[in-house]
Amino acid sequence: MPEPRRFVISDIHGCAKTFRALLQKIHLHKTDTLYLLGDYVNRGPDSKGVLDYVFKLLKAGYDVRASIGNHDELLIRAYEFPEVIDFFKKGKAGKRTLKSFDVKSADQIPAKYYEFLKTLPLYFLLDDFVLVHAGLNFSKDDPFEDIGAMMWTKNHRVVRKRIGGRRIISGHSPKKKDAIAKSLLKDKIFIDNGCVKTKVGGMGSLCALELNAMKLYFQDNEE
Repeated sequence: MPEPRRFVISDIHGCAKTFRALLQKIHLHKTDTLYLLGDYVNRGPDSKGVLDYVFKLLKAGYDVRASIGNHDELLIRAYEFPEVIDFFKKGKAGKRTLKSFDVKSADQIPAKYYEFLKTLPLYFLLDDFVLVHAGLNFSKDDPFEDIGAMMWTKNHRVVRKRIGGRRIISGHSPKKKDAIAKSLLKDKIFIDNGCVKTKVGGMGSLCALELNAMKLYFQDNEE
């Protein structure tokens, strides 16, 4: 049996082909744990395909642990309040999401996708890391109290003594490959390489970080 590994991926953003290619590249095994830090939908062409592949992995017995991102929260709100939230009708990113599901509005998306996103946690607390989509608000007495910050913050301040000496791993803020590599030594590690940003130098890939070896894997956009 292969040695169990721990992988973290964030901000897949509808890049289903790239996601599948990245998992092939890392040779994901059922003995591994795969943490996904949200933003499965929007921007890329196949949000439905991303979620379908997550479902397929879970059904096949892979240890996949998914948390929520701000774009997933937008989809939940649009599903619940289609008359109020029009992001998915006006913006290009939202329209691509609806097209992948072959629907005209978010409330027409099959309920199983909504129900899955609705149940996702905000973060994972490991012995050595906090895994969260965006970050934590250390101006609060309890950094885990600010739900909005965990999905939306661009403040990268970390006070490790307030989170048990742990470091934070997050997506949400796209960084170039060299910046991601440098962040491996810092209190906050970034793993979003902006998969859809193929025209920006140093970006345009989906990133996976293996936590035991602290090794980065990059898969160029295949969409």
